[in-house]
Amino acid sequence: MKKSKLVLLVALLLTLFAAPALAQDGAEGDGGGANLGLLGAAVGIGIAAAGGAIGQGRATGEACAGLARNPGAGGRIQIMLLIGLAFMESVVIYALVIALRGAGFV
Repeated sequence: MKKSKLVLLVALLLTLFAAPALAQDGAEGDGGGANLGLLGAAVGIGIAAAGGAIGQGRATGEACAGLARNPGAGGRIQIMLLIGLAFMESVVIYALVIALRGAGFV
């Protein structure tokens, strides 16, 4: 119940903030409307960064739990954690490049 209220609140806020961004002048024919590519890039990188942060947090927590259970495997767990974090961060950087390209900056 609490999660559905949060999802509803986020959807409402996105709707409220998207309305001014999508507003266009109908009288002018020069295309003076909003840049939807920039809006899409901002939403895309936001979702990618949030997903990457959640994944990195869970991976770090599980690595700490693994170290607490078996301190002798600390070196192997640390190496696996760093490789996993690098892969997660590279996906977020890749999403940033795609978002900037979609917005027309690259």
